[in-house]
Amino acid sequence: MLLQIMVLCFGVVSFFEACQKEGVKAIIGCEVYVAPNSRFEKEVTVNEDKYSHLILLVKNKIGYQNLIKLVSSGFTEGFYSKPRIDKEILEKHSEGLICLSACLAGEVNKAILSDNMEKAEEIALWYKRNIWR
Repeated sequence: MLLQIMVLCFGVVSFFEACQKEGVKAIIGCEVYVAPNSRFEKEVTVNEDKYSHLILLVKNKIGYQNLIKLVSSGFTEGFYSKPRIDKEILEKHSEGLICLSACLAGEVNKAILSDNMEKAEEIALWYKRNIWR
């Protein structure tokens, strides 16, 4: 039931079918919001963002199923101003996904903009070790 609701809400199936009809390879994905700590925490400390941005793209059927789990959890467990996931659930459901650092509101990019290259490298290496395996 939840899968049907998600598909109807976000139009993935109709998008995919329209692309196939036109001979275009569909790229299915989502920009998600990542909580700074746990998706269950609804308070932030001073000078801490409520979330950062992250792009997730689907590689295969498992990736699509994992994206649905992540987006659903963002709404049902992590909602605080926006639907948020966290690194714990991302690590658990990263198979079949391609992870991109997103826009300037992405965690790596925020560290670079703050002139903290050491932190940016630390974050990028965490994603490399735990997500891009």
